Amino acid sequence: MINFDNSATTFPKPESVIRAAREAMVRYGGNSGRGGHELAARTSEAVYSARAEAADFFGAEPENTVFTLNCTHALNMAIQGVMYSGGHMIISSLEHNSSARPAAELVRQGKASLSVAEVFPDDDRTVESFRRLISDDTKAVICTLASNVTGQLLPYRRIAELCRERGICFIADGAQVCGIIPVSLGDGINILCTSGHKGLYGLTGTGLLISDGSYPIHPIIQGGTGSNSESLIQPDLLPDSLESGTLNTTGIMSVKAGIGFVKRTGTDHIFRHETELCEQFISLISDSGDIVVYREKSASYMPIVSFNIRGMPSGRTADILAKQGYCLRAGLHCSALAHAQLGTKEGTVRFSPSVFSRSEDVSRLASAIKNVTNMRNY
Repeated sequence: MINFDNSATTFPKPESVIRAAREAMVRYGGNSGRGGHELAARTSEAVYSARAEAADFFGAEPENTVFTLNCTHALNMAIQGVMYSGGHMIISSLEHNSSARPAAELVRQGKASLSVAEVFPDDDRTVESFRRLISDDTKAVICTLASNVTGQLLPYRRIAELCRERGICFIADGAQVCGIIPVSLGDGINILCTSGHKGLYGLTGTGLLISDGSYPIHPIIQGGTGSNSESLIQPDLLPDSLESGTLNTTGIMSVKAGIGFVKRTGTDHIFRHETELCEQFISLISDSGDIVVYREKSASYMPIVSFNIRGMPSGRTADILAKQGYCLRAGLHCSALAHAQLGTKEGTVRFSPSVFSRSEDVSRLASAIKNVTNMRNY
């Protein structure tokens, strides 16, 4: 199987990540922050080292770096935590359901109000779209840094500056960019949420919530934190307030190793390699009038390509390719808003390479897709 569905989860993983996970299973069997014995202490030190590595990578402080189950978990904590006392929030028209659903649920419960800012190929129009929706009670802007459907890169630094000028919390979904291009709190982001298993090459079941400490995040889960155990009130200091229960030590150590791999490889190299493969892929399939590629010339993109074969449901296209050994994702990609804007009600097929993807496999995939176009009427 050749994986071109790396926007969902990168695979294969670097050898350093596999070694780190194995070592964690053997060495770090204690419960971080629970107990003073050697096994617990060793595990706590390992977890802190991973926290410090992630903080350094994203320009944050270790104490403001929270380990989560995934990016969805991080976004729910950020959105529900910041909007706990109500107010108005704005999301983009390209949001993943990880942001759109918790925002919509707050509206359904009558706890908050919501506006959706349309994203355009032109960055100026996109920024203005956000600007005109800001009101006196706007408390948060929740924005994906890049669409998981098309890869369109949003002008997030300009949106962040707009939020800073108005004293609005900027919550960023970095799942499709972290580890591929440089991202940090220095970009103006107040709360960065991302996955550990995508561009950071860690194991599944890992994510990060990274705060600059400017905005309080009310915990949506309470429980054991290993601190202030004498009180029935959840601690209010990060990271403890948002890390109830036993941490995924093995996953956390894999993320640390994944960040190390990304730093050694270089985001410039990773982005360039993946972008070249996307450009190769588009070039090879774009000469067919039977294939639609969902990109705009004036927009900027991460290395993701969405396409369809005219007259063929995206699911059928992906199924045929899967039988030939190619892993691509079809459907709505958990992003109904983005597909509504694209006009692709039945979804698209998504191609997303990783640093381990090869040019020769892209060429073979493109040939396979062209062969599939001949099967539309059968």
